[in-house]
Amino acid sequence: MPKKIIIPNSLEMIKKLINKVDGFIIGIKELSTNLPFYVDDLESTISFIKESNKEIFVSLNKNIHNSDLPLLKEILLKLEELNVTGVIYYDASIVNLKKELNLNINLVWGQEHMTTNYLTANYWNSLGIEFMLVSNEITIDEIIEISKKTNMKLMVQLFGYIPIFNSRRHLVKNYLKTFDLDDADSYFIEKEGKSYSIVDDNNGTTVYSANILNGIGEYLKLMKNNIEYIILNSYEIKTEQFEKIVELFNSVSENNVDSYVETIDDMFGNIDRGFLYTETVYKVKNNE
Repeated sequence: MPKKIIIPNSLEMIKKLINKVDGFIIGIKELSTNLPFYVDDLESTISFIKESNKEIFVSLNKNIHNSDLPLLKEILLKLEELNVTGVIYYDASIVNLKKELNLNINLVWGQEHMTTNYLTANYWNSLGIEFMLVSNEITIDEIIEISKKTNMKLMVQLFGYIPIFNSRRHLVKNYLKTFDLDDADSYFIEKEGKSYSIVDDNNGTTVYSANILNGIGEYLKLMKNNIEYIILNSYEIKTEQFEKIVELFNSVSENNVDSYVETIDDMFGNIDRGFLYTETVYKVKNNE
């Protein structure tokens, strides 16, 4: 059965769900992006989670600059000492630092739009990487194909908003500054009747999907194909609603899966299946 890993939106959520899930993905403000919140006291949070025998993945998934390297080395050494389950990386510098610092820490290949095939997965696996955070932009059949052709342990998001774009630049804040416009508590883009949430923080700008991925209908299929982890993302989801989502994933079966799909669809007005059944096709204009 796949382990259920959640991306929490607060320490309070971690405490509420500590006995209802198998683990958590957390991060820190200086080295992480695309997360609902960032942990201030990394050591105490990790210790609390481990005391409950839960898995803990730390996402260090921003583009690393030279100025980040001293802090990154310090954090990696601390995470090794704290014996976390794994570190999710985007920048390959973390792979090199693991070797340079002689660390035994497990790494998770999490390069978002690039984690799409088993050949690249097997390359990273040959370098000692054991986990793969699968891209949200491939189909369920492609996910299953990867699982059959790699030894990597796969992590697949099955619920929540999806980060679809990230830039190091402060696109919103720079725009407001350029045109001398007032700041706001939140940002979004309206396009074709859909609203896309935007976060512009210390690490740049992230745009999220307009719809919430509901993949509970695919959970049992992934379980039958030995997918090791599924991820539930709490970003912009009310705590009581997210607790209900966790409850449904914990009790889904062949007998109730159809009704559970409908239950989640009815909870939100903007649900879809993401790319689970939609192939990405690149077309060249005018055959150029």
